[in-house]
Formats: sequence, C-alpha cells, structure tokens
Amino acid sequence: MKKILTILAIVFVFSACSEDHDDNITPTPSQVNVSFNFTHDWDNTLINSSNLTTEIVTNEHGEEISMTRIRYLVSRLELVNNQGESYLFDGYKFTDLSDEASYNFTPDNNSIPPGTYTLKFIWGFNETDNVDGAYADLNSASWNWPEMLGGGYHFLQFDGMYNVNTTAPAPFNYHNGTARVSTGVFEQNFAEIDLPTEIVITNNAVIEVKMNIAEFFKNPNTWDLNVLDTPLMPNYTAQKMMQENVSTVFSVGTVTQ
Repeated sequence: MKKILTILAIVFVFSACSEDHDDNITPTPSQVNVSFNFTHDWDNTLINSSNLTTEIVTNEHGEEISMTRIRYLVSRLELVNNQGESYLFDGYKFTDLSDEASYNFTPDNNSIPPGTYTLKFIWGFNETDNVDGAYADLNSASWNWPEMLGGGYHFLQFDGMYNVNTTAPAPFNYHNGTARVSTGVFEQNFAEIDLPTEIVITNNAVIEVKMNIAEFFKNPNTWDLNVLDTPLMPNYTAQKMMQENVSTVFSVGTVTQ
C-alpha cells in the first residue's frame, strides 16, 4: 500500500509540473493585425519633414539638388504567404513627406494568419483604379493628372532645384503618371512592386517599407536633370524611364511585433 501511494505521489508531481509548463506557453494567435510604416532616405541619409527642404544631396549623374516637395501614392498592398495564399488590403496610401502622420498605413481589413510572407503593391493606381475624379481626398489634395495627358491621378510629385552649388540653379518637376503616346492615345504607366524579402509574422506587426529616393535617378536609367528637368508630364520617354526606375526604390525594413 505504501509503495502504491509513493507511485501516485510521483505521478501527481510530474503531472503538476507538466501542467505548469503548459501554462507558461503563449498560444499562437489564429489571426494577427498588420500595419505599415513608410520611411524615406537618400542613400541611407534619413529624409523626413524636418530636413526635406534643407538637405542637399547629389544624384547619380552628379547634380547637387535640394528638395521642396515629395508626394506619392501606392495601392493594392498585398501579402502572399509560402503556400501562395494572398491577402489583399483595401484602400490606397497617399504619402506627403512634409506630413509624418501620412507615413503610416493601417488597412481596414488588416487581419491575417501568422506565417511567412512577401509584400507586393502597385506604384500609383492600376488601370481599374485610376479613375478620373473618383477620390474626393485626392481631388482636394490637387493630385489629379491632366485629362489631356490621360486623366486619373499622379503617382509621384517630386519637386526641387538642381545645380544648387552653381550660380545657375534650376527647378525640376519629376512628376509621374499616365504616359501620353500621342494626342488622345495614352499608356498605363503604373508599376507592380514585388519585394522578395521574407517577412515572418507571429503576432501583431508593423512592417517598415523603405523608400530610397536616390533610386529615382539611378537604376536602370541614370537621370540627367540638365536634359530632363521640366516639363516631364507630357514627355512619353521620361514617363517610361520613371516607371522603370521605380522598380528599385522600395525595400522591406524592420518588422516590429
């Protein structure tokens, strides 16, 4: 009888230890919430509202430039997991570098299962979404692309001065949107941005998306502002070069969770 009681006591102790161990395990949530934070730099020099108009930078072609305005739009942010399942988030993100509150984006439908993902999105609006006058907030921000150039909306407004280290600085207006082929003939000019960096999400997460502004002037087309400064909106060749160069602008940064 004494031996039986001893065995029962040992079983009870191991059982209790096992239960205590289980109690310390945090269960993996079935759904987590994600949001996005866009940060901006010029070849690793942070650019934000505090230094946007004061920082002097040098582009790939060698022109020293100052920046007065950078505003851009991305849409159809989407996370794709290792099984090929896709989670598309509603809405679009309009960012004005002079307003740091606009750097963050929390979609209305931001709940996904934990997993390993890659991020993709549209630079600007695709043909379905780029509807002239359709978005009241963009209309009030004077974000419209001229009807004579295809209508819809800008993808980017990047303004500043170049050759600022000389006695003859000049303005540039690097504006991107629909490409005008000829009178009344237009070509969609959005870009599909597909970032290969794997994003491991185990809990509620904030995904940093980094924009290297210098890349607009760098890859694959080295931009000569002395030739292509303004006006660029009706310039078909310039618009297609911009579409090509945006492919290297974005990357995935830190994931906070």
